[in-house]
Amino acid sequence: MSNFDAIILGAGAAGLMCAARAGQQGRRVLVLEKSEKPGKKILISGGGRCNFTNIGAGPANYLSSNPHFAKSALARYMPRDFLALVEGYGIAWHEKTLGQLFCDGSSKQIVEMLLEECARGAVDIRCNEEVSEVTQGDGFTVVAQSGTYSAPNLVIATGGPSIPKMGATGFAYDLARQFGIKVVEPRPALVPLTLGGEEVLFREISGVSAPVIASAGKASFPEAALFTHRGLSGPSILQASSYWKPGEEVAIDFLPDRTGSWLLDRKRETPRATLRSILREALPDRLADILAHKLGLEKELGNASDKELRTAEGRLKHWSFRPTGSEGFAKAEVTVGGISTAELSSKTMEARKVPGLYAIGEAVDVTGWLGGYNFQWAWASGVAAGDAIAGSV
Repeated sequence: MSNFDAIILGAGAAGLMCAARAGQQGRRVLVLEKSEKPGKKILISGGGRCNFTNIGAGPANYLSSNPHFAKSALARYMPRDFLALVEGYGIAWHEKTLGQLFCDGSSKQIVEMLLEECARGAVDIRCNEEVSEVTQGDGFTVVAQSGTYSAPNLVIATGGPSIPKMGATGFAYDLARQFGIKVVEPRPALVPLTLGGEEVLFREISGVSAPVIASAGKASFPEAALFTHRGLSGPSILQASSYWKPGEEVAIDFLPDRTGSWLLDRKRETPRATLRSILREALPDRLADILAHKLGLEKELGNASDKELRTAEGRLKHWSFRPTGSEGFAKAEVTVGGISTAELSSKTMEARKVPGLYAIGEAVDVTGWLGGYNFQWAWASGVAAGDAIAGSV
């Protein structure tokens, strides 16, 4: 049996950050990863360029049963802290829309940086390690493929079940339940939504996208929506999907820049114009055509009643879709739900009822918006646990 100060299960963003932090403060750390290489989800992120943080990341950008839980960790390790680390390694970066930061080069640079940080802390990282058993006695004992290991601290950093083709599973939840820790029912997030019934008509414009405002629950997101052969996708829809629940509607404002009685104004200005022609001024032709058809307004505006035009204005500003479901964990970028924050210290990420047991990253019931927020949570929660293990919190 090999003894360590901490065993971290999972060599993803949170696990590597936690390992580096504890290792560089003198702790002997072992990371066990079941995949053949570390950081697999990092490598595919951001189209291969890793949207590694968002400069505006704050508690309001996260979903959790306890919206206050993320405040402590996020305040103690901020986007500028990770950016300083990136710049310290000479990694070139650029900012895209809405504060999203990407590598100029490749996601590999972020993984290599994290591995170098771990090396500086003499962290032992072992891949192809399927964990078959975890027990607690005098500390924690982990049985893996290459042997049995023990440590007084165990960190759950195995993520959630999103993107199973990358090897994702619900292992974190099973382990938490083994130790009597509650799990908030997980569901897919940042995921395309499917349409059925009369809304199947919109599948005919698969591949068409437009800037809209998509809303679900009390959340609204002004970005592009994309129609697919199965339903709805695109950044605004992915964002809204995290707040959507089965049976509820998703509302789309197809004309965010139009306010007031704009159709009535156009009726007075250009009575010979049609709704189809006007919509084509602001939207892709195929989308404009299908919306005009669905509204049943094919005549010239001058021949339409004011009531008809007001109804059309209202529909276009709040077009209600009722998705039949989502494309599930297979297409979900992250998971809503997970290990209950009520069971963890927001300062250290340690389980309240099980001293020495920590949960970080996507395994926890904290889910960020699209755009670098989930990586920032991984870094911040990893640092919180790493510092706690090192005794510097």
